[in-house]
Amino acid sequence: MKNLSLKLRDEIFLETEKVIRKLKVPRNLYINHAIDHYNKVFKKRQLKAKLSDESKLVAGESLKVLKEFESLED
Repeated sequence: MKNLSLKLRDEIFLETEKVIRKLKVPRNLYINHAIDHYNKVFKKRQLKAKLSDESKLVAGESLKVLKEFESLED
């Protein structure tokens, strides 16, 4: 486990303190979960962007294949 020192804006710190009191969890655990969640969201956004980019790259070829299949049905 790594030690980390960070500075939070006052309003973020105060809101965090309210939440952890309601949840009855240690601040460290709450912050670890928050960072883990944000990392997962970031990875999903990266994957979405990558899939979108790759989809655009193959879109033209996919249309050609679709047209070939349609012509086979006729």
